[in-house]
Amino acid sequence: MNQGMSASRFLHYAFYNWTREMPAGRRLVTITGIIFQGYAFYALLTRSLVWPVIWPSRPLLYPAVWIMYMLGYFMVNAMLSAEFFRKTQLESDEIAAQKIQRTLQPDALEQPSGYQLEMFNRPFRTVGGDYFDVVDLSEGKTLFALADVSGKGTPAALLASNIQALVRTIAITGADVLVLANLINRHLSRFTPNDRFATGVFIVLNRDSGEIQYVNAGHNPPLLCGSGSTRFLEATGVPLGLFAGATYEKRVATIAPGDTLLIYTDGLTDSVPGDSPEDRLRIAVTTDPRRSLSNLKSLIDPKLNEDDITVLLAKRLTTESVDSAMANASGG
Repeated sequence: MNQGMSASRFLHYAFYNWTREMPAGRRLVTITGIIFQGYAFYALLTRSLVWPVIWPSRPLLYPAVWIMYMLGYFMVNAMLSAEFFRKTQLESDEIAAQKIQRTLQPDALEQPSGYQLEMFNRPFRTVGGDYFDVVDLSEGKTLFALADVSGKGTPAALLASNIQALVRTIAITGADVLVLANLINRHLSRFTPNDRFATGVFIVLNRDSGEIQYVNAGHNPPLLCGSGSTRFLEATGVPLGLFAGATYEKRVATIAPGDTLLIYTDGLTDSVPGDSPEDRLRIAVTTDPRRSLSNLKSLIDPKLNEDDITVLLAKRLTTESVDSAMANASGG
């Protein structure tokens, strides 16, 4: 398998047009150098530098061909070296951005009393445009925030970091999800390019009652699974950053004991084969609740994965589950 992958990669690199990613000036110089090298072989075969006008003798032809070839070689080599340096610098910047992004995302989720939280995040590139967060609020409440920025790579990651800063700043003021969505939308509409936007879901959970208040800004509908039924938390407004005057609606649902809330980005559903990926997600979550996250991961087809994937699972434990967990902790 490794040999097959190496051969495939070799063929890809062998026939890949490296010049198309160069700046226009470098690309022109590189193509000129390649033409010089090709013309040197032509001159050697035809023994004519400018057919049929110039027919130099062999003592003059060979040095002229060698000079022409080496001129093309140095031109191509210089441009490819400059491009290699540029790509290396970009890669170094992306690695640095990846480290910064990791510090902004929670490595482990603090488990609220009576609930079990699990998360999974896989950027498609070095850095990703998915943002997720779990913020502990006052009065026994928890904020779940998840956003998917348009595009990929560093530009999307920068906007995702901007959204995180906004969420954290607004959340500590005690604003509800409707105010949160409106403020973020106005900010993105004013301070981001017109071709940049983000879908997002903001959910505030009352841990004691299980009530959730949510705003879905054009995002994939989260799944609330339990008691033999599944509810989709459908969009209650357009994506963030499209229209400064966009309005959003706040809706209410309840996570009953034993229910599971699945929040995800479209990278997950796009990576699930079949015509009804949401149905497969529902089955993965409800078939064996103890293995919900593992079941979801097993659905991902690497051949279809072309986007960042983020999954956030929130399960409300039953009284028996809580008592069992406390007993195990006491016994340990």
